[in-house]
Amino acid sequence: MSDIVASSVDAPDSTPSASILSAASRPIIEATLPVVGEHLGDISRIFYRQLFDNLPSLESDLFNRTNQANGEQQKALAGAVAAFATLLVTEDAPPVDEVMSRIAAKHASLGILQVHYDLVHTALFAAIVDVLGDAVTPEVAAAWDEVYWLMANSLMAQEAVLYEAAGVSAGHVWQPMTVLGKREVAPGVWTFTFGDTQPGAMMNCVPGQYVSVSVVFPDDTRQIRQYTVVWGEWQDTWEITVEAVRGGLVSNRLIDDVGVGDPLVVSIPVGDPYPIREGNPVVLGSSGIGSAVSVGLLQRLVSHGDIRPVRVIHVDRRPELFAHGDKLDELLSVYRGPSSFHTEYADDIEHAVSRLRDGKWDRAADVYLCGSPNFMRKMRRVAVREGVAPTNIHYEVFAPDSWLGFD
Repeated sequence: MSDIVASSVDAPDSTPSASILSAASRPIIEATLPVVGEHLGDISRIFYRQLFDNLPSLESDLFNRTNQANGEQQKALAGAVAAFATLLVTEDAPPVDEVMSRIAAKHASLGILQVHYDLVHTALFAAIVDVLGDAVTPEVAAAWDEVYWLMANSLMAQEAVLYEAAGVSAGHVWQPMTVLGKREVAPGVWTFTFGDTQPGAMMNCVPGQYVSVSVVFPDDTRQIRQYTVVWGEWQDTWEITVEAVRGGLVSNRLIDDVGVGDPLVVSIPVGDPYPIREGNPVVLGSSGIGSAVSVGLLQRLVSHGDIRPVRVIHVDRRPELFAHGDKLDELLSVYRGPSSFHTEYADDIEHAVSRLRDGKWDRAADVYLCGSPNFMRKMRRVAVREGVAPTNIHYEVFAPDSWLGFD
């Protein structure tokens, strides 16, 4: 079976494609999807072992070691190709490139290049052959190879656009910054203000975007995490908010070891900017440190002199845990349009969110959510039940298995 894998390693030209599966491959993918799905766990395990054996620095410097340890990354990446294949053979599926935009943005924030797709391809197909054996005929291998490169080319084309828009060459996304301010905004939650000493080095960030932060450890390994980015409290600065997480490698190192005057290496800002359409009422919903996105969106509305109705909603366990509550109060006090501020506190997120079915939702509103995946799923359901169109609900998620979004 090694000849089957070797024959499929060269990537097709990575130009944008219609992402349409060929007529020859479609019935093969439909027939073999259940088998691949049934064995995803074994394929995942062998795939990662192959990938890290081929290039150990991927494990130490690029992939999230916490998600590797708890198995979340394995479930996510292993299922991505199968989920993508399902899209290709599903009638009336959403446009592939649109669905892939979240993962493309995440990749751009990490500086992913075609060589990474080549490495993944080699390890993935070796794992598939290892697990499925003689079931992987040349025809089956060719069909799944087509699926993989349709997915990879969609991602690479979008990543190229993001690199070009940022004015950087492919993969050169990192920029050194200096921490200019650090303040605790809730117990165990810290906001870092940072900037660059070179005029013009910082590009604009827009509400809904995030940056990756790269942290190097004493053993010279590196870990990367993503944080929502908003305008800083001083001109030409950005801010991120970091919550201490039990066992968190990056969050605790940032909070414990990085202070004012220290360097901070961050990526270009990426992520689909939240569309603020002309005139639509706005609902800003958050839980935990997701309130940073509400701050960013409200900053934009205030700076533009907007007057549309704004409703701010925040859910947390207790009032003292509400990071950025004072900042949101401050912004609402200078907002020129009608506004309301609604908070719900409960240890049970589902119980707190259920109280928001209060008949006060404007059906024409654009709803912007940021918080835990559980919170956003439940808030989305409440908003839809209250009459808001699903297309008017916007969110960003950083969890590794969330690239397809929410139902």
